[in-house]
Amino acid sequence: MDVKVINKSKHQLPEYETIASAGMDIKANIDTDVVLKPLERVIIKTGIFMQIPVGYEAQVRPRSGMAAKHGITVLNSPGTIDSDYRGEVGVILVNLSNANFTIKDGERVAQLVFAKHEHIKWNQTEELDSTNRGEGGFGSTGK
Repeated sequence: MDVKVINKSKHQLPEYETIASAGMDIKANIDTDVVLKPLERVIIKTGIFMQIPVGYEAQVRPRSGMAAKHGITVLNSPGTIDSDYRGEVGVILVNLSNANFTIKDGERVAQLVFAKHEHIKWNQTEELDSTNRGEGGFGSTGK
């Protein structure tokens, strides 16, 4: 799949690190460091603008290292970039730790995963097929 992209950042385009990588890291494109205080959230700009083909989305996901080591995650994870959006890609980060975290220009702040999606057509009914799970909700299939 080809994706048209405009790179207004100071950095190279995101790329896959290995042949089996599902996502590619996207970098902060900021003029000054951003200090993210505990429980604070911020939108980090990337300088990337895309034209995603219809039928696809780009998902903005946390980087596992930032989450595990520093408590920094993508707030609306996964964020969705729709195919008709043409603005700059921004990443909503939140600090879930008890310490300040400094985001520097060029830092890898999230990863992008491109995924195919379908549009559905509602088929309104009065009855659904039964399953073993039935109406069991959160935690109903295990511990």
